[in-house]
Amino acid sequence: MYYRKIVLLTFFLISALGVNAQDLDTRFGVKGGLNKTFFTVDLQDLGFYSTSETGFYGGVFVEFPIDHFLTIQPEVLYISVGDFNFFNVPIYAKYEVANKLHLMAGPSVSYFFDFFNNKLKIGADISSSYDITKSLDAHIKFALGLDELAPNGLFFGLGLKL
Repeated sequence: MYYRKIVLLTFFLISALGVNAQDLDTRFGVKGGLNKTFFTVDLQDLGFYSTSETGFYGGVFVEFPIDHFLTIQPEVLYISVGDFNFFNVPIYAKYEVANKLHLMAGPSVSYFFDFFNNKLKIGADISSSYDITKSLDAHIKFALGLDELAPNGLFFGLGLKL
């Protein structure tokens, strides 16, 4: 039930920011790349088992500028890693720390298609991006799973603003 509240809050926030950012340049884009996902499973009396898988991701994003240095950037990403396929929806506060260099942080929700009984997992993401051109950026992000059995991931990719 709480995921419905998160979705409603997200749409409300995006709508409100879109109205406030009319004089700034709201942009849409696509992104994708490779990811390395790390899983740690508690085997109870036998200890912990850790493994990692390499996969890919792709999705869309929108930038809602607050001012010339701060942007809210929600994303919807499809991630495929080994036997795992899921959607990841982070909402970043994106801050320009230097010319063309941005730091981003925010909460994320992942929805797993298979494997987990509780298909929604909550996480926190930190990321950085560098604008190669006005329309192309390179980014790296670390996704930290906060729920039990939620995977952690390291992402490397490119984003194209349309």
